[in-house]
Amino acid sequence: MNYKLVVFDLDGTLYEGTDHFDFYATHLQQKVAKKDRLEFQLDYEAMKAGNHVVQIGKAYDVARDAVLTIDPMTLKVTAAHTWEGEQYDQASVEEVYTGELSFNFEDMIAIGDGWWYPFVCAKHYGVTDCYSSYQATKEYMVSDKFQLEPLPGLRDKLLELKKHTHVVVMTNSDRDDVGRLFKELGLEGVFEHIISSAKKPTRTMGLFEQLLSHYEVKPEEAVSVGDNFINEIAPAVLLGMDAVYIHPQRPKIDLEQVRVVSTVLELW
Repeated sequence: MNYKLVVFDLDGTLYEGTDHFDFYATHLQQKVAKKDRLEFQLDYEAMKAGNHVVQIGKAYDVARDAVLTIDPMTLKVTAAHTWEGEQYDQASVEEVYTGELSFNFEDMIAIGDGWWYPFVCAKHYGVTDCYSSYQATKEYMVSDKFQLEPLPGLRDKLLELKKHTHVVVMTNSDRDDVGRLFKELGLEGVFEHIISSAKKPTRTMGLFEQLLSHYEVKPEEAVSVGDNFINEIAPAVLLGMDAVYIHPQRPKIDLEQVRVVSTVLELW
C-alpha cells in the first residue's frame, strides 16, 4: 500500500494451478513421433521438477536446439547448453550470440512460465503445429472438466489494495485467456487496467514506461510482482522500480529493490 502503482503478472503469480499445462503437454505429445513420446514425457516431467536444463528464466534457440542462460539485466547470453545439458564452449557462445537477444516466441523463445515447457519440448521433438494444441487447451479451460483453485482470500486482499493504489495486470496471455482465468479465479472487476498479449520480456520496459506516464507515477513509487525474473523483475529494476519476485525456493537476490516471496499471499 506504500506504492502508487502495483503491476501484477498473471500465470504463476495470481494462481498456482498447473493442470492446464499438463493437458497442453499431453495434447502436444500426441503430435510427437511415437518413438519419441516417452522421452517427451520424461523431459517434461524433469522440467517441472527442476531437473532439466530447460527452466523458467532461460531461453530456447529452436534452430540450434540450444538452451540459453541469460543475464536478466542485459538479456545477453552468458552460457549455452545442449538439450542433454552439455555446456558449449564459451568462445563459440560469444561468437554466435552477440548483443541483446530478441525474442519472437517461435524461433527464439523466452521461457517465461509453465506454458512454455510443453511448447519447447514439442519444438525439440519436431512438432510444427503447436497452436492447435494451445487452442484445444483453451477450450478445455472453459469446460466443466477444468477447475482452477483461487488462492484463498486473494480477491478481498486485492480489492482492499485497490482502495489505496492503482492495480494493474500485465500478462503474455491473450485477452480471451485472461477473461476465462479471471472468471475461474473470481478476479473479475478487480483490476483497473489489463494489458494482455504483452510479449514480455521484449516489450516489458516500454509498457512499464507507458503505465508510469499514464498514472503520473515516479518509478520509485511503483512495484512489479511476478514469478519470472527476466520478464517482470529485471525490467522493473532497470527502470528504478521496486519488484517482488515469486519463487517457491525463495532464492537469495542481492538487489536492494527486490523482495523475494514464495507466494503472492506473503505480501499481506
